[in-house]
Amino acid sequence: VQLQASGGGLVQPGGSLRLSCAASGFAFSRFSLGWVRQAPGKEIEWVSAIKAADGTTYYADSVKGRFTISRDNAKNTLYLQMSGLKPSDTARYYCTTYDRGPYHDVDSYNRRGQETLVTVSS
Repeated sequence: VQLQASGGGLVQPGGSLRLSCAASGFAFSRFSLGWVRQAPGKEIEWVSAIKAADGTTYYADSVKGRFTISRDNAKNTLYLQMSGLKPSDTARYYCTTYDRGPYHDVDSYNRRGQETLVTVSS
């Protein structure tokens, strides 16, 4: 299983970024997926999830209305469109596969790929 996130970078407050996660080594379309992040000095935080079965999406309150998760099963790729970025969004972002349990719980995810760093600063 490989999960490779990309698309991070330095952006000014209010700006936008689109993160991508290229996946391989497993049946991508059959898995629900998510994004988690870890800010400097803080614990890992769940950000968003998308179900495999019907594409239902979930968001943490801190990003609701600003972030959009999506997937392209034909390309084995997961996305996170981020807009209205805030300094508090600065973190390492990881894509991850859902295992079981509540979608908003980081412990419900069992595989995490290489991160991409997002820095929001003026």
